[in-house]
Amino acid sequence: MDNLDSSPLITVSEAAFGYAHQPILSGVNLTIHAGEFMGLIGPNGAGKSTLFKGLLTLIPPLSGVVTHAPQLLRRIGYVPQRDTLDPIYPLTAWDVVRMGCEGPLPWYQNMGLEGKKTIQACLEKVGMQDFSDHPFAQLSGGQRQRVLMARALAADPLLLVLDEPTAGIDPVAEESILKLLSQLHADKKLTILMVSHHIHSLRRCVERVLVVNKGGIQLGLASDLLAPERITALLEGVL
Repeated sequence: MDNLDSSPLITVSEAAFGYAHQPILSGVNLTIHAGEFMGLIGPNGAGKSTLFKGLLTLIPPLSGVVTHAPQLLRRIGYVPQRDTLDPIYPLTAWDVVRMGCEGPLPWYQNMGLEGKKTIQACLEKVGMQDFSDHPFAQLSGGQRQRVLMARALAADPLLLVLDEPTAGIDPVAEESILKLLSQLHADKKLTILMVSHHIHSLRRCVERVLVVNKGGIQLGLASDLLAPERITALLEGVL
């Protein structure tokens, strides 16, 4: 796989992650290479969120080392689950994407021309340019997810991290989101880490998959680890 010959963006060596000096995951060795599409899966309570935070250095390792490539500094785009952005705020799609611009300005301060061009370009990348003035709260689930992706892209990321991007949306919207991610990966060579419970989505899109379970991780090619003949065993052990 050519992408694995690319330079590493994140390297984890013999790391343990947890809280209050109590490890949840240990013996973690992992490298995320520039340009690859990796999936992350695991049952609730297995440490998936803990690993997620550890990889992004939101929590320090209890032991071992997590190293980010220098060029990754301030170049990580994060797409949360859509329900984590409270819809009561009177924000338009444009306003949400504006949050992703580096060094966000106060809401009352006008953006420069370049900033406006960036927002417009990001909305166009996700097919939401015709909804820029629409209230975010009134958009469909799939449309909200696209807007959140545009917000992440506004930071010009080297790494795009998505937390359950297809959770709670209909199959048509899910298909649209997965197609968009595949296009971003193929066309922009964007490195993507996607957390998901959807086996079929991971098998279709990602190159490697990281399974979190029983205090450790299992890493392998998606074509191998998520092969149909191994799905039953994987489901029994993970989901």
